[in-house]
Amino acid sequence: MSDVPFGPGFPNPFGFDLQQLMRMLQSQGPVNFDIAQQVADAVATAQPDTGEPVAEPKIDPALVASFDDVVRAAQVTVVETTGIAATLGIPSVCVDRSGWAQATLEGLMPVLTTLAGALQRAGPADIGDIAGLGNEPATTESGDISAFLMQSLLPLLLGVWSGSMIGQLAHHALGQYDLPLPLHGPPRQRFLVRNVEAFAEEWSLPADELRYGLALREVVHGAQRSVPWVRDELERLATQYVGAYEVQPDALQEQLGDLDLTDPSSMASLAQLGDPGTLLGAMRSERQTPMLESLQRFVSVLEGYTDIVVEKLGERMMTSHARIDEALKRHRYDRGEAAAFVDRLLGLELDRGHYDVGIAFSRGVVERGGIEQLNRLWTDPEMMPTPAELEAPGLWMARIDL
Repeated sequence: MSDVPFGPGFPNPFGFDLQQLMRMLQSQGPVNFDIAQQVADAVATAQPDTGEPVAEPKIDPALVASFDDVVRAAQVTVVETTGIAATLGIPSVCVDRSGWAQATLEGLMPVLTTLAGALQRAGPADIGDIAGLGNEPATTESGDISAFLMQSLLPLLLGVWSGSMIGQLAHHALGQYDLPLPLHGPPRQRFLVRNVEAFAEEWSLPADELRYGLALREVVHGAQRSVPWVRDELERLATQYVGAYEVQPDALQEQLGDLDLTDPSSMASLAQLGDPGTLLGAMRSERQTPMLESLQRFVSVLEGYTDIVVEKLGERMMTSHARIDEALKRHRYDRGEAAAFVDRLLGLELDRGHYDVGIAFSRGVVERGGIEQLNRLWTDPEMMPTPAELEAPGLWMARIDL
Protein backbone atom coordinates (compact mmCIF):
# COMPACT_ATOMS: atom_id res chain seq x y z
CA MET A 1 0.00 0.00 0.00
CA SER A 2 1.31 3.44 -0.85
CA ASP A 3 0.61 6.74 0.82
CA VAL A 4 -1.17 8.23 -2.19
CA PRO A 5 -4.78 9.09 -1.25
CA PHE A 6 -7.42 6.70 -2.60
CA GLY A 7 -10.91 7.97 -2.12
CA PRO A 8 -11.84 10.38 0.65
CA GLY A 9 -8.95 9.99 3.07
CA PHE A 10 -8.23 6.33 2.41
CA PRO A 11 -4.99 4.71 1.22
CA ASN A 12 -4.26 3.93 -2.41
CA PRO A 13 -3.69 0.24 -3.25
CA PHE A 14 -2.01 1.05 -6.58
CA GLY A 15 1.57 1.17 -5.28
CA PHE A 16 2.50 -2.09 -7.03
CA ASP A 17 5.83 -2.66 -8.77
CA LEU A 18 4.82 -3.05 -12.42
CA GLN A 19 6.88 -6.17 -13.11
CA GLN A 20 5.48 -7.88 -10.00
CA LEU A 21 1.98 -6.81 -10.99
CA MET A 22 2.28 -8.36 -14.44
CA ARG A 23 3.55 -11.68 -13.07
CA MET A 24 0.73 -11.73 -10.52
CA LEU A 25 -1.80 -11.15 -13.28
CA GLN A 26 -0.58 -14.21 -15.14
CA SER A 27 -1.67 -16.53 -12.31
CA GLN A 28 -4.81 -14.89 -10.97
CA GLY A 29 -8.33 -16.28 -11.25
CA PRO A 30 -11.44 -14.48 -12.55
CA VAL A 31 -11.36 -12.09 -9.59
CA ASN A 32 -8.34 -11.42 -7.45
CA PHE A 33 -10.09 -11.94 -4.13
CA ASP A 34 -6.81 -12.01 -2.25
CA ILE A 35 -6.24 -8.39 -3.18
CA ALA A 36 -9.91 -7.56 -2.56
CA GLN A 37 -9.70 -8.95 0.97
CA GLN A 38 -6.40 -7.23 1.72
CA VAL A 39 -7.67 -3.89 0.47
CA ALA A 40 -11.00 -4.26 2.30
CA ASP A 41 -9.20 -4.95 5.58
CA ALA A 42 -6.70 -2.13 5.07
CA VAL A 43 -9.38 0.45 4.27
CA ALA A 44 -11.81 -0.74 6.96
CA THR A 45 -9.15 -0.36 9.64
CA ALA A 46 -7.64 2.91 8.34
CA GLN A 47 -8.08 6.34 9.90
CA PRO A 48 -10.19 8.19 7.29
CA ASP A 49 -8.45 11.54 7.61
CA THR A 50 -4.89 10.17 7.43
CA GLY A 51 -5.18 6.68 5.93
CA GLU A 52 -3.03 5.33 8.77
CA PRO A 53 -3.89 1.85 10.10
CA VAL A 54 -5.61 1.89 13.49
CA ALA A 55 -6.18 -1.07 15.79
CA GLU A 56 -9.84 -2.04 16.12
CA PRO A 57 -11.23 -1.55 19.64
CA LYS A 58 -12.39 -4.68 21.42
CA ILE A 59 -16.14 -5.23 21.45
CA ASP A 60 -17.63 -4.81 24.92
CA PRO A 61 -19.29 -8.09 26.03
CA ALA A 62 -22.05 -6.02 27.66
CA LEU A 63 -22.92 -4.57 24.24
CA VAL A 64 -22.99 -8.04 22.73
CA ALA A 65 -25.42 -9.17 25.43
CA SER A 66 -27.57 -6.09 24.83
CA PHE A 67 -27.78 -6.79 21.10
CA ASP A 68 -28.57 -10.45 21.75
CA ASP A 69 -31.52 -9.40 23.90
CA VAL A 70 -32.99 -6.90 21.44
CA VAL A 71 -32.52 -9.23 18.47
CA ARG A 72 -34.39 -12.04 20.23
CA ALA A 73 -37.21 -9.66 21.14
CA ALA A 74 -37.36 -8.28 17.59
CA GLN A 75 -37.37 -11.77 16.07
CA VAL A 76 -40.36 -12.85 18.12
CA THR A 77 -42.48 -9.84 17.21
CA VAL A 78 -41.44 -9.98 13.55
CA VAL A 79 -42.45 -13.63 13.29
CA GLU A 80 -45.83 -12.78 14.81
CA THR A 81 -46.33 -10.02 12.25
CA THR A 82 -44.85 -11.53 9.09
CA GLY A 83 -45.54 -15.21 9.64
CA ILE A 84 -41.98 -16.07 8.50
CA ALA A 85 -41.03 -18.63 11.14
CA ALA A 86 -37.49 -19.07 9.81
CA THR A 87 -36.70 -15.64 11.25
CA LEU A 88 -36.12 -17.22 14.65
CA GLY A 89 -33.25 -19.29 13.32
CA ILE A 90 -31.23 -16.43 11.84
CA PRO A 91 -27.94 -16.06 13.75
CA SER A 92 -26.76 -12.68 14.96
CA VAL A 93 -23.26 -11.46 15.75
CA CYS A 94 -21.53 -8.23 16.74
CA VAL A 95 -18.53 -7.42 14.55
CA ASP A 96 -15.83 -4.83 14.05
CA ARG A 97 -15.26 -3.01 10.75
CA SER A 98 -12.80 -5.54 9.42
CA GLY A 99 -15.14 -8.44 10.22
CA TRP A 100 -18.08 -6.73 8.53
CA ALA A 101 -16.04 -5.93 5.42
CA GLN A 102 -14.66 -9.45 5.06
CA ALA A 103 -18.07 -11.11 5.51
CA THR A 104 -19.75 -8.72 3.08
CA LEU A 105 -17.07 -9.20 0.44
CA GLU A 106 -17.36 -12.97 0.78
CA GLY A 107 -21.13 -12.78 0.31
CA LEU A 108 -20.68 -10.79 -2.90
CA MET A 109 -18.19 -13.22 -4.46
CA PRO A 110 -20.65 -14.93 -6.87
CA VAL A 111 -21.91 -11.62 -8.26
CA LEU A 112 -18.40 -10.19 -8.54
CA THR A 113 -17.19 -13.35 -10.28
CA THR A 114 -19.94 -12.93 -12.87
CA LEU A 115 -18.92 -9.31 -13.36
CA ALA A 116 -15.29 -10.37 -13.87
CA GLY A 117 -16.45 -12.85 -16.50
CA ALA A 118 -18.24 -10.06 -18.34
CA LEU A 119 -15.07 -7.99 -18.33
CA GLN A 120 -12.98 -10.87 -19.62
CA ARG A 121 -15.23 -11.61 -22.60
CA ALA A 122 -13.35 -8.94 -24.54
CA GLY A 123 -10.87 -11.54 -25.82
CA PRO A 124 -7.55 -13.07 -24.84
CA ALA A 125 -4.24 -11.22 -24.66
CA ASP A 126 -0.65 -12.30 -24.11
CA ILE A 127 0.07 -10.64 -20.79
CA GLY A 128 3.77 -11.31 -20.94
CA ASP A 129 4.27 -9.78 -24.37
CA ILE A 130 2.14 -6.71 -23.67
CA ALA A 131 3.88 -6.13 -20.35
CA GLY A 132 7.31 -6.51 -21.89
CA LEU A 133 8.02 -9.69 -19.94
CA GLY A 134 8.24 -12.12 -22.87
CA ASN A 135 10.84 -12.63 -25.56
CA GLU A 136 9.20 -10.23 -27.97
CA PRO A 137 9.14 -6.46 -27.44
CA ALA A 138 5.95 -5.04 -25.96
CA THR A 139 3.44 -3.47 -28.29
CA THR A 140 1.35 -0.42 -27.60
CA GLU A 141 -1.25 -0.81 -30.30
CA SER A 142 -4.72 0.27 -29.17
CA GLY A 143 -6.17 -3.19 -29.60
CA ASP A 144 -3.38 -4.90 -27.67
CA ILE A 145 -3.58 -2.56 -24.69
CA SER A 146 -7.37 -2.66 -24.56
CA ALA A 147 -7.37 -6.46 -24.79
CA PHE A 148 -4.77 -6.69 -22.04
CA LEU A 149 -6.71 -4.38 -19.74
CA MET A 150 -10.04 -6.06 -20.31
CA GLN A 151 -8.70 -9.60 -20.08
CA SER A 152 -6.30 -9.21 -17.19
CA LEU A 153 -6.06 -5.88 -15.47
CA LEU A 154 -9.76 -5.08 -15.04
CA PRO A 155 -10.42 -8.16 -12.87
CA LEU A 156 -7.54 -7.00 -10.70
CA LEU A 157 -9.02 -3.51 -10.58
CA LEU A 158 -12.38 -5.04 -9.73
CA GLY A 159 -10.77 -6.64 -6.71
CA VAL A 160 -9.25 -3.31 -5.70
CA TRP A 161 -12.49 -1.39 -6.31
CA SER A 162 -14.58 -3.92 -4.41
CA GLY A 163 -12.21 -4.17 -1.49
CA SER A 164 -11.79 -0.41 -1.21
CA MET A 165 -15.49 0.40 -1.45
CA ILE A 166 -16.58 -2.35 0.95
CA GLY A 167 -13.85 -1.21 3.33
CA GLN A 168 -15.16 2.35 3.15
CA LEU A 169 -18.73 1.15 3.70
CA ALA A 170 -17.53 -0.53 6.90
CA HIS A 171 -16.96 2.96 8.33
CA HIS A 172 -20.60 3.82 7.66
CA ALA A 173 -22.62 0.61 8.03
CA LEU A 174 -24.67 -0.11 11.14
CA GLY A 175 -25.92 -3.57 10.22
CA GLN A 176 -25.58 -6.15 7.47
CA TYR A 177 -28.53 -4.88 5.44
CA ASP A 178 -27.90 -1.14 5.30
CA LEU A 179 -27.62 -1.71 1.56
CA PRO A 180 -29.81 -4.29 -0.25
CA LEU A 181 -26.72 -6.20 -1.34
CA PRO A 182 -27.19 -9.52 -3.19
CA LEU A 183 -25.32 -11.56 -0.58
CA HIS A 184 -24.98 -15.26 -1.25
CA GLY A 185 -26.11 -17.82 1.29
CA PRO A 186 -28.49 -17.89 4.27
CA PRO A 187 -29.02 -14.59 6.10
CA ARG A 188 -26.93 -13.57 9.08
CA GLN A 189 -27.35 -10.39 11.09
CA ARG A 190 -24.11 -8.49 11.72
CA PHE A 191 -24.14 -5.39 13.90
CA LEU A 192 -21.23 -3.00 13.66
CA VAL A 193 -21.41 -1.95 17.29
CA ARG A 194 -18.68 0.68 17.07
CA ASN A 195 -20.60 2.54 14.38
CA VAL A 196 -23.94 2.10 16.15
CA GLU A 197 -22.63 3.71 19.32
CA ALA A 198 -21.13 6.60 17.35
CA PHE A 199 -24.43 7.04 15.46
CA ALA A 200 -26.39 7.22 18.72
CA GLU A 201 -24.06 9.92 20.00
CA GLU A 202 -24.11 11.87 16.74
CA TRP A 203 -27.91 11.97 16.61
CA SER A 204 -28.42 12.24 20.40
CA LEU A 205 -30.51 9.08 20.43
CA PRO A 206 -31.14 6.79 23.41
CA ALA A 207 -28.67 3.97 22.80
CA ASP A 208 -30.91 1.15 24.04
CA GLU A 209 -33.86 2.19 21.86
CA LEU A 210 -31.59 2.71 18.84
CA ARG A 211 -30.32 -0.85 19.24
CA TYR A 212 -33.87 -2.15 19.25
CA GLY A 213 -34.93 0.04 16.32
CA LEU A 214 -31.93 -1.06 14.27
CA ALA A 215 -32.42 -4.70 15.27
CA LEU A 216 -36.06 -4.51 14.23
CA ARG A 217 -35.16 -3.19 10.77
CA GLU A 218 -32.35 -5.73 10.30
CA VAL A 219 -34.53 -8.62 11.49
CA VAL A 220 -37.24 -7.77 8.93
CA HIS A 221 -34.61 -7.70 6.19
CA GLY A 222 -33.26 -11.00 7.46
CA ALA A 223 -36.76 -12.48 7.53
CA GLN A 224 -37.21 -11.67 3.86
CA ARG A 225 -33.89 -13.28 3.00
CA SER A 226 -34.74 -16.37 5.01
CA VAL A 227 -37.26 -17.15 2.25
CA PRO A 228 -35.06 -19.11 -0.21
CA TRP A 229 -36.63 -17.84 -3.41
CA VAL A 230 -36.34 -14.19 -2.26
CA ARG A 231 -32.58 -14.26 -1.71
CA ASP A 232 -32.11 -16.38 -4.84
CA GLU A 233 -34.11 -13.88 -6.90
CA LEU A 234 -32.16 -10.90 -5.56
CA GLU A 235 -28.89 -12.62 -6.42
CA ARG A 236 -30.22 -13.73 -9.82
CA LEU A 237 -31.35 -10.24 -10.80
CA ALA A 238 -28.07 -8.66 -9.70
CA THR A 239 -26.02 -11.38 -11.40
CA GLN A 240 -27.99 -10.96 -14.62
CA TYR A 241 -27.40 -7.22 -14.52
CA VAL A 242 -23.63 -7.30 -13.92
CA GLY A 243 -23.24 -10.09 -16.45
CA ALA A 244 -24.55 -7.73 -19.13
CA TYR A 245 -21.76 -5.17 -18.73
CA GLU A 246 -19.85 -4.60 -21.97
CA VAL A 247 -16.48 -2.89 -22.00
CA GLN A 248 -16.09 -0.76 -25.11
CA PRO A 249 -12.43 -0.88 -26.24
CA ASP A 250 -12.58 2.50 -27.97
CA ALA A 251 -14.00 4.24 -24.90
CA LEU A 252 -11.49 2.51 -22.65
CA GLN A 253 -8.58 3.47 -24.87
CA GLU A 254 -9.77 7.08 -25.03
CA GLN A 255 -9.83 7.27 -21.22
CA LEU A 256 -6.36 5.74 -20.90
CA GLY A 257 -4.71 7.98 -23.48
CA ASP A 258 -1.12 7.15 -24.41
CA LEU A 259 -0.53 4.29 -21.99
CA ASP A 260 2.70 2.39 -22.60
CA LEU A 261 3.17 -0.40 -20.06
CA THR A 262 6.92 -0.38 -20.70
CA ASP A 263 7.26 3.35 -20.00
CA PRO A 264 6.88 4.32 -16.32
CA SER A 265 6.32 7.96 -17.29
CA SER A 266 3.06 7.03 -19.02
CA MET A 267 1.60 5.19 -16.02
CA ALA A 268 -0.27 8.31 -14.93
CA SER A 269 -2.96 7.17 -17.37
CA LEU A 270 -3.42 4.00 -15.32
CA ALA A 271 -3.88 5.94 -12.07
CA GLN A 272 -7.23 7.28 -13.21
CA LEU A 273 -8.56 3.72 -13.05
CA GLY A 274 -8.33 4.07 -9.28
CA ASP A 275 -11.64 5.91 -9.61
CA PRO A 276 -14.17 3.21 -10.56
CA GLY A 277 -16.55 5.83 -11.87
CA THR A 278 -14.10 6.41 -14.72
CA LEU A 279 -14.95 3.10 -16.33
CA LEU A 280 -18.60 2.59 -15.44
CA GLY A 281 -19.71 4.71 -18.37
CA ALA A 282 -17.64 2.56 -20.72
CA MET A 283 -19.15 -0.63 -19.33
CA ARG A 284 -22.89 0.05 -19.41
CA SER A 285 -24.95 -1.59 -22.15
CA GLU A 286 -28.43 -0.91 -23.47
CA ARG A 287 -29.60 -4.42 -22.65
CA GLN A 288 -29.07 -3.68 -18.96
CA THR A 289 -31.95 -1.18 -18.91
CA PRO A 290 -34.86 -3.65 -18.46
CA MET A 291 -32.71 -5.69 -16.06
CA LEU A 292 -32.09 -2.58 -13.97
CA GLU A 293 -35.80 -1.82 -13.85
CA SER A 294 -36.63 -5.35 -12.67
CA LEU A 295 -33.96 -5.24 -9.98
CA GLN A 296 -35.02 -1.81 -8.76
CA ARG A 297 -38.67 -2.86 -8.61
CA PHE A 298 -37.82 -5.99 -6.61
CA VAL A 299 -35.70 -4.05 -4.13
CA SER A 300 -38.35 -1.32 -3.86
CA VAL A 301 -40.84 -3.95 -2.69
CA LEU A 302 -38.36 -5.38 -0.16
CA GLU A 303 -37.58 -1.94 1.26
CA GLY A 304 -41.18 -0.71 1.24
CA TYR A 305 -42.36 -3.81 3.09
CA THR A 306 -39.60 -3.34 5.68
CA ASP A 307 -40.53 0.29 6.28
CA ILE A 308 -44.21 -0.56 6.82
CA VAL A 309 -43.49 -3.42 9.24
CA VAL A 310 -40.96 -1.32 11.18
CA GLU A 311 -43.51 1.51 11.38
CA LYS A 312 -46.21 -0.87 12.62
CA LEU A 313 -44.05 -2.50 15.29
CA GLY A 314 -41.78 0.38 16.26
CA GLU A 315 -44.55 2.79 17.19
CA ARG A 316 -45.88 0.45 19.85
CA MET A 317 -42.48 -0.66 21.18
CA MET A 318 -40.39 2.55 21.38
CA THR A 319 -41.20 6.00 22.72
CA SER A 320 -38.48 7.45 20.48
CA HIS A 321 -39.52 5.50 17.38
CA ALA A 322 -40.22 8.55 15.19
CA ARG A 323 -36.81 10.12 15.86
CA ILE A 324 -34.94 6.86 15.47
CA ASP A 325 -36.77 5.89 12.29
CA GLU A 326 -36.11 9.29 10.73
CA ALA A 327 -32.42 9.09 11.65
CA LEU A 328 -32.09 5.60 10.16
CA LYS A 329 -33.85 6.68 6.95
CA ARG A 330 -31.52 9.66 6.59
CA HIS A 331 -28.63 7.30 7.16
CA ARG A 332 -29.97 5.16 4.30
CA TYR A 333 -30.24 8.10 1.90
CA ASP A 334 -26.91 9.72 2.79
CA ARG A 335 -24.42 6.90 2.34
CA GLY A 336 -21.54 8.65 0.60
CA GLU A 337 -19.45 7.96 -2.49
CA ALA A 338 -18.60 4.35 -1.62
CA ALA A 339 -22.26 3.33 -1.45
CA ALA A 340 -22.97 5.26 -4.64
CA PHE A 341 -20.34 3.21 -6.46
CA VAL A 342 -21.68 -0.08 -5.12
CA ASP A 343 -25.18 1.02 -6.13
CA ARG A 344 -24.12 1.85 -9.68
CA LEU A 345 -21.96 -1.21 -10.14
CA LEU A 346 -24.56 -3.72 -8.92
CA GLY A 347 -27.66 -1.98 -10.27
CA LEU A 348 -28.96 -1.02 -6.82
CA GLU A 349 -29.42 2.67 -7.61
CA LEU A 350 -32.50 3.55 -5.58
CA ASP A 351 -33.44 7.18 -5.08
CA ARG A 352 -36.17 8.42 -2.76
CA GLY A 353 -38.73 7.84 -5.48
CA HIS A 354 -38.01 4.12 -5.55
CA TYR A 355 -38.32 3.88 -1.78
CA ASP A 356 -41.49 5.97 -1.79
CA VAL A 357 -43.25 3.82 -4.39
CA GLY A 358 -42.38 0.68 -2.42
CA ILE A 359 -43.77 2.20 0.77
CA ALA A 360 -46.91 3.42 -1.00
CA PHE A 361 -47.53 -0.04 -2.45
CA SER A 362 -47.16 -1.78 0.91
CA ARG A 363 -49.23 0.81 2.71
CA GLY A 364 -51.96 0.57 0.09
CA VAL A 365 -52.19 -3.21 0.49
CA VAL A 366 -52.29 -3.01 4.29
CA GLU A 367 -55.03 -0.36 4.21
CA ARG A 368 -57.16 -2.56 1.91
CA GLY A 369 -56.48 -6.03 3.30
CA GLY A 370 -54.27 -5.82 6.38
CA ILE A 371 -50.72 -7.04 6.93
CA GLU A 372 -51.84 -10.64 6.29
CA GLN A 373 -52.60 -9.74 2.68
CA LEU A 374 -49.22 -8.06 2.26
CA ASN A 375 -47.46 -11.11 3.72
CA ARG A 376 -48.62 -13.10 0.71
CA LEU A 377 -45.72 -11.48 -1.14
CA TRP A 378 -43.38 -14.14 0.24
CA THR A 379 -45.41 -17.20 -0.66
CA ASP A 380 -44.37 -17.40 -4.31
CA PRO A 381 -42.23 -15.53 -6.88
CA GLU A 382 -45.39 -14.88 -8.90
CA MET A 383 -46.61 -12.66 -6.07
CA MET A 384 -44.13 -9.93 -6.96
CA PRO A 385 -46.05 -6.93 -8.36
CA THR A 386 -45.70 -5.90 -11.98
CA PRO A 387 -44.75 -2.28 -12.77
CA ALA A 388 -48.42 -1.32 -13.09
CA GLU A 389 -49.34 -3.14 -9.87
CA LEU A 390 -46.56 -1.42 -7.95
CA GLU A 391 -48.20 1.89 -8.82
CA ALA A 392 -51.72 0.57 -8.15
CA PRO A 393 -51.80 -1.98 -5.29
CA GLY A 394 -55.48 -2.66 -5.92
CA LEU A 395 -54.54 -4.28 -9.23
CA TRP A 396 -52.10 -6.55 -7.44
CA MET A 397 -54.69 -7.60 -4.87
CA ALA A 398 -57.20 -8.33 -7.61
CA ARG A 399 -54.70 -10.53 -9.45
CA ILE A 400 -53.54 -12.57 -6.47
CA ASP A 401 -57.14 -13.13 -5.33
CA LEU A 402 -57.96 -14.50 -8.77
